[in-house]
Amino acid sequence: MPAQDFPRSPFIEIRVQAEAFKPGEELDRWCALSNGAGAIASFVGLVRDLNLGDQVSALHLEHYPGMTHKALNLIAEQASAKWSLTAVTVIHRFGDLIPTEPIVMVMTSSAHRGDAFSACEFVMDYLKTQAPFWKRENTSSGTHWVEARESDLQAAARWENQP
Repeated sequence: MPAQDFPRSPFIEIRVQAEAFKPGEELDRWCALSNGAGAIASFVGLVRDLNLGDQVSALHLEHYPGMTHKALNLIAEQASAKWSLTAVTVIHRFGDLIPTEPIVMVMTSSAHRGDAFSACEFVMDYLKTQAPFWKRENTSSGTHWVEARESDLQAAARWENQP
């Protein structure tokens, strides 16, 4: 079998940063580097301006750097084990953010769209439930820590019984 037919390990990039990022520029960079990919799926999460009926004026995210990077890398590796991917990138902000700012971006690439879509959704579902980030919102009714949502836990649980 020729060497190019052997499965390759996907490229994994994890960035946890205080600095803002521009999703369009990140996607353009990714498309330029996507050799061998036939599909790229991406997701961008924004800071909400309204949460559970309260107006959000700011969001503060905390994390433990080594632990967070390790957890995000593990999630990307799990996605790579489930689907045939050429690359996975996770960009996640921390610190003080304001509504409508990008907070997270996930990009997955594969030879085929199905793997790219599924892996992107899997990474986000697991990121929401397993990544060690703590969020504190400043809202019209005061400041409070954001609790995990039951819908996020259910979304992540659906992947547990899939090959």
